[in-house]
Amino acid sequence: MTLSILIWLPLAISLLAALMPRPLIGRLAAVGSLVTLGVAISFLARFKLGGAGLQFLTDKVWVSALGIHYKLGLDGLNVALVVLTTLLFSGSLWWSSFREWDRSRSFYFHFGLAESAVLGAFCAQDLALFVAFFDLMLIPFYFLVGMWGTGERIRATTKLVIYTLVGSFFMLAAAIATGVLAANDHSTALNFSLSALRALPLPHASQDWIFLCFAFAFLVKMPLVPFHGWLADGYKAMPIPALAVFSGVVSKVAAYGFLRIVLPLFPYAAAHFQTLMLLIALVSIFWGTLVAFTTPDARLVVAYSSVAQLSFITLGIFSLRPTGGQGALLQMLNHGLVTAPMFFIVAAAAARAGGSELLADMGGIAFRAPILATLALIVTLATLAMPGSSNFVGEFMILLGVFQAKTAISVIAFAGVVGAAVYALRLFIGEFHNRAGPKVATREGSFIDLAVIGSIALVIVVLAFYPQFGLKRSEPSLRSVVAPAQAQAVHAQAAAGGPRRVASR
Repeated sequence: MTLSILIWLPLAISLLAALMPRPLIGRLAAVGSLVTLGVAISFLARFKLGGAGLQFLTDKVWVSALGIHYKLGLDGLNVALVVLTTLLFSGSLWWSSFREWDRSRSFYFHFGLAESAVLGAFCAQDLALFVAFFDLMLIPFYFLVGMWGTGERIRATTKLVIYTLVGSFFMLAAAIATGVLAANDHSTALNFSLSALRALPLPHASQDWIFLCFAFAFLVKMPLVPFHGWLADGYKAMPIPALAVFSGVVSKVAAYGFLRIVLPLFPYAAAHFQTLMLLIALVSIFWGTLVAFTTPDARLVVAYSSVAQLSFITLGIFSLRPTGGQGALLQMLNHGLVTAPMFFIVAAAAARAGGSELLADMGGIAFRAPILATLALIVTLATLAMPGSSNFVGEFMILLGVFQAKTAISVIAFAGVVGAAVYALRLFIGEFHNRAGPKVATREGSFIDLAVIGSIALVIVVLAFYPQFGLKRSEPSLRSVVAPAQAQAVHAQAAAGGPRRVASR
């Protein structure tokens, strides 16, 4: 079985579902998502531990004149993220299948296209192919927001497209420049394969401006401050199932891009701009945390908490230490597992508060819906990185990696951990405790709500007992991609006369 089957299966299922009678479209798409999840799990089960090389490799020349390959593969960087993608899309499709949607054939088609694009971006091992899948992700979400969004959906769609297209333009220019400059500098044929580009290092001056182009594109997609202008409108307008997968996995493609592309291809620039990236992440942590403290909207509390959590992930990546990088990769998995059910919980709580997503209109739901409240508590404790949770392990490793690299930034970032506890508890208490809102209904969560949230909560609990599941798969690949940038950072520190740190083992 090749990775192409995994990537294109969701799109094929959505096209097959479009041929079914209207009442069966959603159910077929949901059942098909379990098939995709099963295929992803089969790759995970067959994944061999201990090596940093690619497994399940597919490498075909796609456009020979441009040196573009249809190259796919799995390693420790992406194998868990691929399974996470199929899990969250499956949960979102099951959640959607029990609800009515206008133009349902088109709705599920765009969902299938979105899943294929995300899986393709995670599996791509060619720079041009990665850019193609990265840009393809925008198309289905453009329609999902514009056609099925709520409120100011036209404004939200416009801002999302403008921000993302500008970032994509810079990334496309940087990708082309990387391939052309590498070929010219080393007198070789044009080749966009990531393994080939890694063997053809660019001059330091070229690395600097190309790094900034990629960083801009990825920071817009995540998003981090000050590249977050589309966030509030976009997250507020997106339909809940689209928002769950967008925040849960689409934003992770950008963070993953730093590990897959930026650190191994531009190690000098990564070390050169290390402090800048750490400061951007630090500012984003405090900005996201402060807004999550104050916004009255439950959906936006989750949205801004995601900004803070993605900022922690960026801290780990640009610690340029294996410990921080492993923590960042583990936290990508953890954040996807908590943010998706948090949006479903907001929707379930709003349904019991007369449709309002304002915290002031909720409250008092815990005794009216105890199972839903229990699942929400599990997700909340994971969000605030309670000791014993996988999130705690991820944040601890991130802060340890940053401490090894930039002690002062690590000490300041500790405040963000405290902030996460405040906004997570504020959201949970506002939704399920305090005085009941005037329109709060007395009823338990629906079967499908509890099934979707409970399934993801079960994975959270399993990872809490065994976080090593992700760590032992990622370690060899993570060390391989971080090593060049780490060496550059240590060399730069020694050249500047600072104390030379021993590389972490």
